[in-house]
Amino acid sequence: MNNAPHVLLVNPWIHDFAAYDFWARPYGLLSLGAVLRDHGVRVFFVDCLDRRHPAAKGGDPRSRHGRGPYLKTPIAKPALLAHIPRTYSRYGIRPEWLQADLAALEPPPDLILVTSMMTYWYPGVFETIAMLRRCLPGVPLVLGGIYARLCADHARAFSGADAVVTDTGRTLWTLVREYTGWDVTPRYAPDDWLAAPPPAFDLQRRVTYIPLLTTRGCPFRCAYCASGFLEPRMQRQPYRKVVAQIEQWHRQYGVVDFAFYDDALLVDAAHHALPLLEAIVRSALSLRFHTPNALHIRAIDAETAALMFRAGFHSIRLGLETTAFHDRADLDAKVTEQEFLQAVAHLKRAGFRPGHIGAYLLVGLPGQTQAAVEQAMAVVKAAGVVPVPAHYTPIPHTSLWPAAVAASPYDLAADPLLTNNAIAPCSRQGFSWETLTRLKRLAVPCGQF
Repeated sequence: MNNAPHVLLVNPWIHDFAAYDFWARPYGLLSLGAVLRDHGVRVFFVDCLDRRHPAAKGGDPRSRHGRGPYLKTPIAKPALLAHIPRTYSRYGIRPEWLQADLAALEPPPDLILVTSMMTYWYPGVFETIAMLRRCLPGVPLVLGGIYARLCADHARAFSGADAVVTDTGRTLWTLVREYTGWDVTPRYAPDDWLAAPPPAFDLQRRVTYIPLLTTRGCPFRCAYCASGFLEPRMQRQPYRKVVAQIEQWHRQYGVVDFAFYDDALLVDAAHHALPLLEAIVRSALSLRFHTPNALHIRAIDAETAALMFRAGFHSIRLGLETTAFHDRADLDAKVTEQEFLQAVAHLKRAGFRPGHIGAYLLVGLPGQTQAAVEQAMAVVKAAGVVPVPAHYTPIPHTSLWPAAVAASPYDLAADPLLTNNAIAPCSRQGFSWETLTRLKRLAVPCGQF
């Protein structure tokens, strides 16, 4: 395999009014990196969001259990967002640092794979691609990730990539053969999640936390979520394989913090989550687990809560979304008021402190009033946990998208920039500092996450 190509993986910059590293890593991109490496390909990784870049003075002193702020550089706002009275920034390393990192690659790559995340973050993706074109002229470049899958036509028209892929890796070897001329007989399909090795997180400069994905897909089809479009079928990793990965990252790299990326970790818990938690408890490792993607409240009973506490769960996020329990059929069918209160009681009895339990509440839904949001926050605080506002982003390919388009004062379908949740895209009143400030004050945590 001496003639195997060299492939560069790139996690791009973010352009936005605000961004923060809540245990965010390019899971899909580094999964492809692991597959490539497993077949003899030499893989490089450049992270434009690297909070621990060696050129950054002082490192990352504000890191908390792995999460923390990105380096921020104010930049000009796009014309479509010029009316928003907030500072627009590039989040991530400085351009000259990226240039130096690319110049240091030896040998130069034969193929570049760039990922993407939020649809309205595409300006950062485009700037990254432009920089790659200048520094590595002539090297074929392929764009994938969530923005590329949700807004494929936009990405093909404007990104500057040679190709835009909308699958989860199925066409990887076809792309490698097309752009490098190298062919290989794969030992497994590149999108065979259960057969592939774990993501190549060791390509990072420093492994400070590890994202875990023990299930893919979700049985719910919530109106505001694109999970059903991005992951149409449900799959589970064998729990023993997950625990083996946890133990390896802990013993080899000293990792203590793990963040579950699952959309449905606790669904059918008896056949997955409970055996997994029991195995983690048996490992007797001192670890912290975080749930930034939220847990399904209905699945939290006394046994599950007790095992979560014993396993070392630290930051609990509950997928509550709204407290309009009698009028949520058009959004989801995940939880009743009684189930929410029971789950909170189970968590507290298990030993979780109120400040470690947060409930996501959607803010800015089509037709939603500020009074309804304030009422929801009051309900959550009365239950003794932290309300966590989750500002609604209209997402193409979700069932709520048509209602969002109809409710918005902007032409959401014209440009993904206009779906940025920071501008309250579905509010006829538009962006309001007063509203945001008031909601932040109402959401002051009663403890520490």
